[in-house]
Amino acid sequence: MQSIRSFLLTAAGIAFTLMAFVFTASLGLALAGIVAVLMVGSAVSARLSPKPVRATARANSTRPRREPRIWNDGRGTIIDL
Repeated sequence: MQSIRSFLLTAAGIAFTLMAFVFTASLGLALAGIVAVLMVGSAVSARLSPKPVRATARANSTRPRREPRIWNDGRGTIIDL
C-alpha cells in the first residue's frame, strides 16, 4: 500500500509539474506574440509617419546681404535685422 501511494503521489507531482510548465510556456508564447505585434506596429507606424524637414535659412541671391543695425535710443537697445 505504501508503494502504491508513493507511486501515485510521484505521478501526481510529475503531472502537476508538467501542467505548470505547459501553462508557463503558453503564457510566455502569448507575451512574446503580443510584444512582436507591438514591435511590428511600431515599425510600420514609424515608416508611415512623415520625416521631419530641417529648417534652414537660405541666403536670397537677388538681394545683397546687409549687416544688422543696432542702436540704443535711450529706452532700450534696438536691433534692426
